[in-house]
Amino acid sequence: MKNVVFFLILFSLSISVLAQGQQKDSIPNKVEKLDEVLVKSVRVSADSPITHSNVSKEELAERNLGQDIPILLNYLPGVVSTTDAGTGVGYTYIRVRGSDASRVNVTLNGIPFNDAESQGTFWVNLPDFASSIENLQLQRGVGTSTNGSGAFGASLNLLTDAVSETANAEISNSFGSFNTRRHNVKFSTGLLNDHIEIAGRLSAIVSDGYVDRASSDLKSYFLQGSYVDDNTLIKAVTFGGHEITYQSWFGIDKETLQTDRTFNPAGQYTDENGNTRFYDNEVDDYKQDHYQLHWNQRYDNNWSTNLGLNYTYGRGFFEQYKEDEDFADYDFTPIITTNDTINTTDLIRRRWLDNDFYVVNASANYKNNNVDIDFGAFYSYYDGDHFGEVIWAQNAGGSEIRDRYYFGNGEKNEFSIFGKTTYRVNDQWSAFLDLQGRFVGYKTTGDTSDQIPLEVDEQYDFFNPKFGATYQLNTSNQLYASYARANREPRRSDFENGIDTAEILNDIELGWRFSKNKTVVNTNLYYMWYKDQLVLTGALDDVGAPIRATSGESYRLGIEIDADITLLDKFVIKPNVALGTNKNRDFVTSKDGNLVNLGTTNISYSPNVVAGNMFIYQPIKNLQLGLLSKFVGEQYMGNIDSETSKLDSFFINDLNIVYEIKDVSVFKSIVLTGLVNNIFDKEYVSNGYFFTYDDDFSNPGTITTIEGAGFYPQAGINFLVGATLKF
Repeated sequence: MKNVVFFLILFSLSISVLAQGQQKDSIPNKVEKLDEVLVKSVRVSADSPITHSNVSKEELAERNLGQDIPILLNYLPGVVSTTDAGTGVGYTYIRVRGSDASRVNVTLNGIPFNDAESQGTFWVNLPDFASSIENLQLQRGVGTSTNGSGAFGASLNLLTDAVSETANAEISNSFGSFNTRRHNVKFSTGLLNDHIEIAGRLSAIVSDGYVDRASSDLKSYFLQGSYVDDNTLIKAVTFGGHEITYQSWFGIDKETLQTDRTFNPAGQYTDENGNTRFYDNEVDDYKQDHYQLHWNQRYDNNWSTNLGLNYTYGRGFFEQYKEDEDFADYDFTPIITTNDTINTTDLIRRRWLDNDFYVVNASANYKNNNVDIDFGAFYSYYDGDHFGEVIWAQNAGGSEIRDRYYFGNGEKNEFSIFGKTTYRVNDQWSAFLDLQGRFVGYKTTGDTSDQIPLEVDEQYDFFNPKFGATYQLNTSNQLYASYARANREPRRSDFENGIDTAEILNDIELGWRFSKNKTVVNTNLYYMWYKDQLVLTGALDDVGAPIRATSGESYRLGIEIDADITLLDKFVIKPNVALGTNKNRDFVTSKDGNLVNLGTTNISYSPNVVAGNMFIYQPIKNLQLGLLSKFVGEQYMGNIDSETSKLDSFFINDLNIVYEIKDVSVFKSIVLTGLVNNIFDKEYVSNGYFFTYDDDFSNPGTITTIEGAGFYPQAGINFLVGATLKF
């Protein structure tokens, strides 16, 4: 570890000396907006050798009617999104190049959003956050060095609202299918005394969901205070949310999918009269608050620095009605009567998370006409409690109020240091180098939710080099190539399953960018090969989290093409397609009591074809019509190529209408938005789970592997309409 840190420090210092040596000959560059410096250290420029897509505030607003960010990004190359409730509200997820959300690194203003222990991104904790985003960048593959867990499929970094020079306000309301409603209000004071701005947002979203009882009651806020002058930007930002969602992660089997697509088994129990009932509070209830302080300082046209501080506080539980639970699992005392001993009971339990997350992030940037250098350091500390409570029991067995039947703690600290530079060799060639050292410590005490002791004390030291080059062939054509390595530590649930080996990913990207006469085409080839990749088995644990297994050697090979073509100034076509092959090598599994080498198999949740398209037509000024299409090829939910685990391909289409009326009475404008999802009423499933178990009881002495699957159906045709009043 010491050698790597020393090397990186020397690298950063040598680059700084080089920059200072060149400074006197430099010509002042166009000054970047200070807001953009917040994310400069984790982003790449348009001509970098990193595969990426940018999305602006305006592009998000066209369809932002309350659905979560994964749904709004569904039409980007290689992206597949899904939602438990079937509507895009509540628990939603994103996959990129077949990699699930826990392997997509997400940062908010350069601060990690992925949960430190599970490595997941839970957008439901930040409802309506798209309404407070200035812009975002999705980097596919390893990408550039970022903060937090390593990017093993993509990295997504978001910049929150920029400082507004003028005062403004807006009120938005939207309504739609399944009693979905969103209401928000935003404001900005503009610059007071040319230096100070206060801005904020309040939002509320509710929905019944497509799936039975898959309701969502979501509230969120965003508030920032900013001080700005020509060379200084100081931002204090706080945002957060409170979500209450009825659980809908159980899915349904194939037979139920055919007969009752919206059935939800969550909360089901049998009352004393033998009637099937559903517990009305089988909910997930979680609050998360983020507090950030950013200080950006520009010293001249060459030098700037950024300091970021963060504290995130998360707490909440999910509640379950459980039948015939054993006293021993909850430390209850058996109840002895004259005729019987009672040692089981119906009960209601809560499983809690209570966590704190602290971050210090510092970086510096030097740039002139020939060189652009970023270097800095990052430190984070996470402290998370896991515990369970029984809040009601038919037979309490001597328990006390607020007794905890299990308790565990996880502590994680991370330190990283990086240096990255882009050097313009001449008018055609530029070179990119990015070196990162990442050092992670993880320690647990106490028990899991299954009351099994979990004692982990691991340290991981990672060195992540990246380099590449860009060649400007002419004014219309640009070529690039890059290599990147990423390492990634296991998450808490992996340790629970006995996995402590880190993953290694090597990523090669080759790209061609074309831009001429209102036509932009991006094409890239990628080859990502893994050692000890933790692939999803398809199965879920008892809290609905995906279970992973080490696949040994595996790879992803593919091509991605996206375009933006303007015709007749009124018609825009934005197609994209991702074609790939995703394979495990020499995959070993247990079947009928024996270990079997299946050879080359498909990696779970990795379709070979993902394609999207947007037809955007503007017949008159201020009116925009859009037809959005998405095709996702068939995929396996496991790694053994079982037909039971197969998800069928699907092709869906959405219709989007935006009409803006300007200068109406007291309003600057009124924006009317309509969105009809799945206009052809396609019955489809975008996600599911797959499991196996060994049957050694039906035929004693013989082990037979039994397969099963569950599915998450998505809504048929449904709509959202909204109006935004801008002042």
